[in-house]
Amino acid sequence: MKIDRISRILTTNFLYNLCSLLFVLVCVGSWLNKFRSRLAHVVFLFFVFVFPAAAFTPPAPPEIGSRAAVVMDAATGTFVFTKNPDMEIQPASLTKLMTMHLAFREIAAGRACLDEIIVPPRESWAINQMRGSSLMFLAPGQQVSLKDLLLGLAIPSGNDAAVAVALRFAPSVPAFAEMMNQEAAAMGLERTRFVEPSGISDHNMTTAREFAHFSRNYISMWPESLALYHTVSEFSFPRAEHVAGAFRDNPGTITQRNRNTLLGRVDGVDGIRTGFIYASGFNISLTAERDGTRFIAVVLGAPSSPGGDRIRDEDGRRLLEWAFSRYRTLRPRLDALEPARIWRGRENYVPLGLGAPLEFTAFILRGENMSWRVDASAPLIAPLPAGSPAGNLVLYDNFGELRRIPLLTAREVEQGGFFRRLFDSIRLFFMRGAAR
Repeated sequence: MKIDRISRILTTNFLYNLCSLLFVLVCVGSWLNKFRSRLAHVVFLFFVFVFPAAAFTPPAPPEIGSRAAVVMDAATGTFVFTKNPDMEIQPASLTKLMTMHLAFREIAAGRACLDEIIVPPRESWAINQMRGSSLMFLAPGQQVSLKDLLLGLAIPSGNDAAVAVALRFAPSVPAFAEMMNQEAAAMGLERTRFVEPSGISDHNMTTAREFAHFSRNYISMWPESLALYHTVSEFSFPRAEHVAGAFRDNPGTITQRNRNTLLGRVDGVDGIRTGFIYASGFNISLTAERDGTRFIAVVLGAPSSPGGDRIRDEDGRRLLEWAFSRYRTLRPRLDALEPARIWRGRENYVPLGLGAPLEFTAFILRGENMSWRVDASAPLIAPLPAGSPAGNLVLYDNFGELRRIPLLTAREVEQGGFFRRLFDSIRLFFMRGAAR
């Protein structure tokens, strides 16, 4: 990937230099006749306006067959692609990510343990799930660790596992669904709602935009889940330790593959999960990381007809490849900011902080030889509360400005005494006069 990026940059620089040389040659010869003069103007206009726009305007994204999709830079939350991002569609088994999230939250709080043994309640047995459900095959008499239930959620997408996890943390499935909705609301997901933990119901609902935000939170809070659960290729259950002693010689083990078939097929893909019910069609929340940039692609509503899963997977693959070929996350290295001068205050200087994250999403050819400068505001005059605007940090590269980040005062500055205010007022008067 780095080699491809370097080759693109070299190609761009070569074309840029070629245009520069052509412009100079034509201008030198423009005095020969009017034709060359006109040609010089044409080349000049191309060089100044057309070439930079062509060099830094990404080509149109691919056409996709799914009803809704987004691609987000996981580090910055920036969307680089959207199609019907706010269309409400059933998440299907993407719902299980919220179920896993709540389980991880309870474990992190010390209210549960991965190694604890759970006897699957009757409601969670495979024989009691809706016809056509994906299953890990829970059955009477089994003893299952919470970790195995989570693997049963992540890999074979077991609806029975979802019910068992829900009943571990709530007295009923509806009570657990209420926990899910409370968590969605706390994350600011206004169009995402749940009625049960597996995704089998037509009444669960989300949007591509909101589920991308949820997926970003999930990965940020539980980054280890990608390696421990979502990239595991297969899951075998029940094993000897799960069944009663009389059945341990022949526990009836069934091995199932991970439902995310893009694992190992698309460079960098390490999650997250797929989903399907007839009401929604085929869905996927997909993530991949390459060279320090991670994208999340949420694809909802591929056709429910045969072959819809291939359309969904191809949509996800093409969107990821397009995003990685056009954008990257830039993480500038910033030296310590010098404090800002304060006038008429008890102190002369105040430290500054950033009003927005330093990292940002940029077109892939930008960001080489990145530098920065501080554009200060008008004189800062006390008293000032903490968080007062103090100017902008301007990031730029060889081709111009990339990003402006607001600078804010890091603490409150109180007004100085009479003589400090008088002295500073006189200095400001003469400084403003000199500026005119």
